[in-house]
Amino acid sequence: MADIRVPKLNNNDSEYLVVAWLVEDGKPVRAGEPVVVLETSKAADELEAEESGYLHHDAALNTWVTPGALLARITEGPQAAPAPAPVPEAAPAGTPAPRDAVITEPARALIAELGITPEQVASLGLGVVRRADVERLAGAVPEQEQPAVPQETNRHVLSRVQRAVARAVTTSHSTIPAAYTVVKFDVGPALARTKDLSRQVRRPVGLAELFVQAVATLHPTFPLFFAAVDGDGARLSDAPRVGVTFDMGEGLYVPVVRETGTLRDIADTLMRYRLAAAEGDFRERDLTGANIAVTLHTDADVVLAVPFVFPGTVCALAITSPQPELALGEDGAVTTRTVANIGLAYDHRLINGRDAALFLAALRMELQ
Repeated sequence: MADIRVPKLNNNDSEYLVVAWLVEDGKPVRAGEPVVVLETSKAADELEAEESGYLHHDAALNTWVTPGALLARITEGPQAAPAPAPVPEAAPAGTPAPRDAVITEPARALIAELGITPEQVASLGLGVVRRADVERLAGAVPEQEQPAVPQETNRHVLSRVQRAVARAVTTSHSTIPAAYTVVKFDVGPALARTKDLSRQVRRPVGLAELFVQAVATLHPTFPLFFAAVDGDGARLSDAPRVGVTFDMGEGLYVPVVRETGTLRDIADTLMRYRLAAAEGDFRERDLTGANIAVTLHTDADVVLAVPFVFPGTVCALAITSPQPELALGEDGAVTTRTVANIGLAYDHRLINGRDAALFLAALRMELQ
């Protein structure tokens, strides 16, 4: 018999929601087959069976589970295993929810905070009401139907993705003594190459792809920039794993580019992540494991950005919008070039200002 326990999926959440059982209770399962989907603050992740046998659920659908908790057991035969108390599952969409529907504690707190009525909750048609459901309801209720809220208590409710960002930022600022160095890059030649490179790899290539490739190339020369602080030393990484920020209106995500061997690999991964960011459709494994971050600030007027250092890493590179600039040519004539301010936020416990300047200089050479 084997146990399936809740793994530690990320550093931002202390509990996860069981949103789907992919194999029914008591049914046979094969080793490597996905059996359950857990939802974190930013993604949904499938867990697989490590052995073949018969699956017996130990956690009910739509319940919260913590790392280390027992999710299910796999037995050699179909004999019954102890089952948890049943939890009502979601009713078909549009079906009024019963008055005794299960409402999670976070959902109850938000219902009270927003003054949402029982009738509005019932209109969800859910047997289990979560905080995310209440957030969706709050955004869908027409303004004239929403309860009056005193002016002094009006507030914006953060989405679950933004709450995860808030936790990461709070952890970063409270535990990482960060410093910042910014250097002006002439990115005109790189931009001029992107059209030909896009044709060569048959994928969109822009500054994001070029900077990810250049950063990854520096891993052997600057190993501390891809490390993690470990007491009075550093834990080095075996390969570059570059986190790249995406915010397409569904929240801020930092998926990880692991395959950095060729520009085509990088372009293919980033194209897939752009589509996932537009839908908020990431897996937890897409969002974990970065050892350096590239943060993209693509609005046309953004000339300087200071990223926070993501917990578990020591560096975050900021790529700002290219800007035209007048410059003197070698012959003394006035010419125009395209520049961008490229900044590096770094953990000062491990990296000093001279190291940061050397890294940025090497990065500029790689980009050229």
